[in-house]
Amino acid sequence: MPKKDIVLKKPHFAKAPRGKEEEAKKPVPKIDYIFTIGRRKTAIANVKMAKGSGKIFINDKEENSPNRVYTEPLKVANLDKAMDCWARVHGGGIVSQLEAIRLGIARALVKNDPELRKTLKLEGFLRRDPRMKERKKPGLRGARRAPQWAKR
Repeated sequence: MPKKDIVLKKPHFAKAPRGKEEEAKKPVPKIDYIFTIGRRKTAIANVKMAKGSGKIFINDKEENSPNRVYTEPLKVANLDKAMDCWARVHGGGIVSQLEAIRLGIARALVKNDPELRKTLKLEGFLRRDPRMKERKKPGLRGARRAPQWAKR
């Protein structure tokens, strides 16, 4: 499965039509965003980070509570006042969504500064939690719950 994480670092030059080579030498503005994806159960968070003042936006709403699960990687890296985060999250429940955002933020921090990998890994922020809901099996009432058994 191809990775969807893209970081544009070098400015690229636009092709100009013939006779306008001078205009082509102007670089296209560089995008300083880091894009990552975080997942937990069925929740998926698309996270975009950039240098800023520490604002966090989740689904286009600014979050003002600094002591949430998703801010832990920023606090460990001492970047909670230096990076802005935008997250689009869907699926799952509230806790799953917050943990998906946390994973996406941790991955973005590692992309920005690979030296943070060791500290974030020790805290467990880079591990994608593999636990999922078990499927219901035929003949059972749930994933494992069997119907009540009667001897007679």
